[in-house]
Formats: sequence, C-alpha cells, structure tokens
Amino acid sequence: MTSVSDLQNLLPTLLIWVLNFKFCFSQYGENSSINFAEYNITTVDYDDFPALCVKESNRQFRLWFMPTFYSIICLLGLAGNLLVILTYFYFSRLKTMTDVYLLNLSFADLLFALTLPFWAANSMAEWRLGPVVCKGMHTIYKVSFYSSMFLLCFISVDRYFAISKAVSAHRHRSKAVFLSKASSAAIWVMAMIFSIPEMAYTTINNNTCTPYSSSSDQLRVSIQASQIVVAFALPLLIMSFCYSSIIQTLCQARNFERYKAIKVILAVVAVFLLCQVPYNLVLFWTTIVTANGGTEDCNYENRLLYATDVTQCVAFLRCCLNPFVYAFIGVKFRHDLLKLLKDLGCMSQERFFRYTCGGRRSSAANDTETTTTFSP
Repeated sequence: MTSVSDLQNLLPTLLIWVLNFKFCFSQYGENSSINFAEYNITTVDYDDFPALCVKESNRQFRLWFMPTFYSIICLLGLAGNLLVILTYFYFSRLKTMTDVYLLNLSFADLLFALTLPFWAANSMAEWRLGPVVCKGMHTIYKVSFYSSMFLLCFISVDRYFAISKAVSAHRHRSKAVFLSKASSAAIWVMAMIFSIPEMAYTTINNNTCTPYSSSSDQLRVSIQASQIVVAFALPLLIMSFCYSSIIQTLCQARNFERYKAIKVILAVVAVFLLCQVPYNLVLFWTTIVTANGGTEDCNYENRLLYATDVTQCVAFLRCCLNPFVYAFIGVKFRHDLLKLLKDLGCMSQERFFRYTCGGRRSSAANDTETTTTFSP
C-alpha cells in the first residue's frame, strides 16, 4: 500500500507534467487546429535497402560435403606421401634431381594434408581455435601450395633436360644433386614470400578464419590474381613447353618403351589439368566479380559458392594423387616401396616375389638411378 510520504514525493512530478501539457496545448490557441495533413506518415520503401543473401543451403551442403571429401583427401595424402618419404630415407634414394624434388614435393603435400582437418572445421562451424592457429593454417596451406606448384615445374624442367637435352645434362650430372637441393631451398623461400599476404591479413572475421573482410574485399582481388598467375598460369606454361618437347623427343626415339613413357607424361598432364583448371577458372571468375564490387543476385552468389567448394575439393586432390603419378609409377621406386612394405611386415615374402619377379625383365631395361628412364 502507498504511504503518505510516497504520495508527497510523487505530487511534484505530476504537477510538472500537467504544466508542460498545458503549455504545449496553449501554443495553438482555442481557434487553432493542427493540420495533420502536413505531417503525413509515409511508408518506408524497403526496396531501397539491400536484401540479406541467405546462404543456408550452402551451409547445409558444406556440413556433409567438406568433412567427407577432406577426410578422404587427408587420409590418402598422409598415407601416400608418408610412404614416399619413408622409402626415400629407408633406401637413401637421393641420387638425382628428380629424387630431391619428389621428396620435397611429398613434404609439401604432407603439410597440406595436415591442414585439411582445420579447413573442415572452419567450413562447418564457428572458428574457436584462436588467431594463432588461424594464421598458421592459412600460412602452411599457402606455403605448401606454392612450393608444390613450383616443384612440379622444376620436375618437368629436370625431365626436359634429362631427355630432350640428354648430352648437356650428362655433363652436369655430378652437380645435379647439389643444384637440386639449392633450388629446393630457393623454392621454399619463394613460397614463403608469396605467402606473406596470408600471414599478414588472416584473422577471425564473423567467426570465420579468413584473410578477407567481406566477399567484396579488394584485397581478395590482388591475392587471387597473383595466385592464378604465379601458381597456375606460369606452371602450366612451363609444363606444357617441357612435356611437349619431351613427347617430340620420345616420338623420334626407337625404343619400345617410348609409348609407355608418353602415356606416363600424358597422365601427369591430365591429372594437373583436371585438378587445377576447374578451380582456377572459378577463381578467375570470382576475382572478376569481386573486382566489380560483388553481385546483388543472391542465387548467382550461391552458385559461385557451390562451384568454389566443389572445384576446390577437386584441386585439393593433388596432394594425394602426386605420389601415385610422380613416384609410384616408376619401376625402381615401386620395387623399393614393395621391399619397404615387406621389411615392415605388411607384405609376405611370396607376394613380394610375385609382384617383383613378374616385371623383372622390363625393369632391368629401365632401371636407372631415378624412377624410370622416361618417368616425369
């Protein structure tokens, strides 16, 4: 119940309200009337405001697509590249430039495969691992990405000189391993330099680990454009020249193994094109859209996201396909791998002889210090 003291405190406040109301009403006078037509309440045109693009379908797609494919790529990439690394160290196979490049390529692909679980977590839910892990994930990805692309170029150049320029390559054979180690170190340094933007700008934005502030960030244009030129167009140009010259040389040779070697080279080129071309085409188009300020068509933006997710997973396949295309396809390397599995107890003695003795005749003609005579 209200006490007398409370009413005494409330009366001055009520008196002030009454006086203010009377003062405002007296401004118009008795004969004055308010022309409410002058104070029309207009409706707001919401069409002038940008509509929020709903991307729920893309999020639901990522919830099952990304973990599935990232898990497959991660497991295959770890298994294949670890086998290559173990084989090289177990048999001390660093005898040629290709051996050194393939070992570095396996390390680059192994590092990339190790970041895939973090990529899956970033695409499924909010990033909760902090800015340090965020920067580390993007930095390792970019360093391994650029180094693997550069190493593929150097492998093609090495095969070009070993086959198309065999005489001049034989003169520098004693310095080959040293040159390959020095060039591999230079490749890793170059990869780190091109990864500086990822190190500097990557942060947690809208609970997502990304180097971009928005889909229309102009920083995305410069980073993606440099990636397309340096990590796709340039390697494609170098590999096209080297392997086309190798094929011409092999076609002029009178060796019965030349057709097999040509098939190997075509397989190398086909894997590179199938993995890299779709993603880089989508990346090129999204770069153009971003440079023009983005798009207001929500359906179009969602289709670009779907295309980016699918083609990026296809491009990520390179880390688990490279061991099979560049290492396991060689006769000598395959023989060493089987011997390693036998020594580790993963293969019986009978099965080892069954796999190795069947191809002894063909491998005897092809065995050199590298994988095969014409292997890429």
